[in-house]
Amino acid sequence: MPIVSWLARRVGAAAILLWLVATVIFIAIRMIPGDPAEAIMGGPGSQASAEALETAREQYHLNEPILVQYGIYLGQLITGDLGTSYAQQRPVAQIMAEMLPATLQLTLIALVLAWLIAFVMAAIAARSNRIGQVMGTIIEVIAAAVPHFWLGAMLIIIFSTWLGWLPAVDTGTVQGIILPAFTLAIPLSGFLAQLMRDSLMTAVNSPFALAARARGASEGQVFFRHGFRHAALPALNLTGWAVATSISGAVVVEEVFARPGLGRSLLGAVLSRDMPMVTGIALFSALIYMVVMLIVEAVEAIINPAAARGDDQ
Repeated sequence: MPIVSWLARRVGAAAILLWLVATVIFIAIRMIPGDPAEAIMGGPGSQASAEALETAREQYHLNEPILVQYGIYLGQLITGDLGTSYAQQRPVAQIMAEMLPATLQLTLIALVLAWLIAFVMAAIAARSNRIGQVMGTIIEVIAAAVPHFWLGAMLIIIFSTWLGWLPAVDTGTVQGIILPAFTLAIPLSGFLAQLMRDSLMTAVNSPFALAARARGASEGQVFFRHGFRHAALPALNLTGWAVATSISGAVVVEEVFARPGLGRSLLGAVLSRDMPMVTGIALFSALIYMVVMLIVEAVEAIINPAAARGDDQ
C-alpha cells in the first residue's frame, strides 16, 4: 500500500534524525569543561573525597573509553533508560513523568490560544482597508517579536499587581494558568497570523473564490467556508515548529511564573549541570517535535495525496 510505504519511510527518517540528535547531545555534553563526577557529587563546592569521586566515575562509566560510553548511552536510550538525575538521585524518566502533565497542559492551552488569536488577527487584517492591513501587520510583528520574559513580567504587573485579577504565580487553579498561557501564546500568534493573513488574502481573491461569488455565495461564506479552509493548509505546516517553539518558550514562562514543569526542570538541570536530566528533556522534546511533524505530514498526505506522491518521487 502506498500510504504504508510512505509512512515507513517517514518513520525511518525520523528514527535516523533522533539518533543524530542523541549523538549531538552526547558530544556536546562531553565537551563541557569540568569533572562530571563533581557534578554528580553536588558540584565543586561539595568537597567530596577522592574516593567518592572515583566511585561516582565507576558507577556512571566515566572511566570507560569514549566509544564505550557512547555505546552504553545508546543502549540505555534504546531500552528507555534515561539514567539517574545527578541532583535528585532519582530516575530521569520518573521525574519527567511527574513534570510532563503540567508542561503539556500549558503547551496545549497556549497552542489553542495562539491559533484563536491568529485567526482573529488574520481575519480582521484581511477584511480591512489598506491602513487596517498595515496596522494589523505592525501588531503581528510586535506580537511575534516580544520576548516571553518581558511579556510575562508586564502581564504580572498589569493583571496581578495593578488590577489584582489573576495570581502572579502558579496556584494549581484555572486562574493560575491564564497568564502563563497568554505569555506563551501571544508571540506565537504573531507568527501564525502573518502566514494566515497572507494565505487568506490570496485565497479569497483566487479563481475558486470568484466562482463562488458568481454562484451567489456571500462574502462571509467565501471568507469562512472557502478562504480559511485553503489558508489553513500552509499554516498547518507550522504546527511542528509551533510545538517546538512552545516547549522552548515554556522554559522561560515556567520560571517567570514559578510553575512546575519540564521547562523549569531543564533550566535547573542546566544550572546544576545535571546532564542526565538535560539529555532526557532534550531528547523528549526532539521526539515530540518529530511525532508532531509526522502527524502533520500524514494529515497533509491524506488531504493532498498527489503532493505526497510528488515528494517521494
